[in-house]
Amino acid sequence: MASDRPVEHPAASARPDPTRRPLEATQAFFAARAGTWDDRFADDAPAFARVIEELGVAPGTRVLDVGCGTGRALPVWRTAVGRGGVVIGVDVTIDMLAVAHTKHRGAATGLVLADAATLSVAPGCVDTVFAAGLLSHVPDPSATLVELRRVTRPGGRLGLFHPLGRRALAARHGRTLDPDELLDPRVLPTVLAGAGWDLDRIDDGPERYSAVAVATAR
Repeated sequence: MASDRPVEHPAASARPDPTRRPLEATQAFFAARAGTWDDRFADDAPAFARVIEELGVAPGTRVLDVGCGTGRALPVWRTAVGRGGVVIGVDVTIDMLAVAHTKHRGAATGLVLADAATLSVAPGCVDTVFAAGLLSHVPDPSATLVELRRVTRPGGRLGLFHPLGRRALAARHGRTLDPDELLDPRVLPTVLAGAGWDLDRIDDGPERYSAVAVATAR
């Protein structure tokens, strides 16, 4: 249950410092937590395994885990695509990638330090893009969704995920849900469509958030 999850001191669990440039604030926020992240959220592992299974990734395909953090999902992705598949983890914080390299370098084909809005990836070369907890930490979520669509082949899939429900996550951050929030089921389909995605399904439940979209043909 959400109430069993570890909770930081309110000052430590606040969102990135809004007085800093967005990219720098995000990097500082996660750099300070990289070393203890996996210990604090170890109970999330089954949720990651479940959502990746639900995505139905085929062996031998190419996966881009954007905002991979410490690489918690990388071993599950490797199992899903097999040794013939490609698993690339991308994150904007080098400290998080350092942990991913230490713990999961055998699972990833590569780990890349990059901004989700400007990926050095050729158009249409990815079969599945996974973004766990990413959109709340980027300055322009709509532009990021456009970039994720650019690198995904037509018919490829996007998984948006958080192992905690939106309401519980908002409460952790000391706020209430905004009805205009991008991840709201009434808002997300239109935003996705504008970025070149068709929403396939959404689970906006109390225990987790999961949305799956399909890249439209250009």
